[in-house]
Amino acid sequence: MKFSKIYDPRQMNSYQFVAATGLVMTLVAHLILAIVGKTVDNFVALYICWAVFFTLGTIANFNSSPDDHDHHHHH
Repeated sequence: MKFSKIYDPRQMNSYQFVAATGLVMTLVAHLILAIVGKTVDNFVALYICWAVFFTLGTIANFNSSPDDHDHHHHH
């Protein structure tokens, strides 16, 4: 298993990339809400959704054959 598929954006598939971007956006939104002193009910559920989305993307990425779209040969 290539764990670089989890943290290296070049190794991520589109699902992981979208989830990672969403997670960052959610964090930024959370910070802005904290600064302006607002709270949103069930906001934490967004983190769970992104985490599940990222996990499913990671599983799909690991299940794809290693030579698909893989031009970075790290050994």
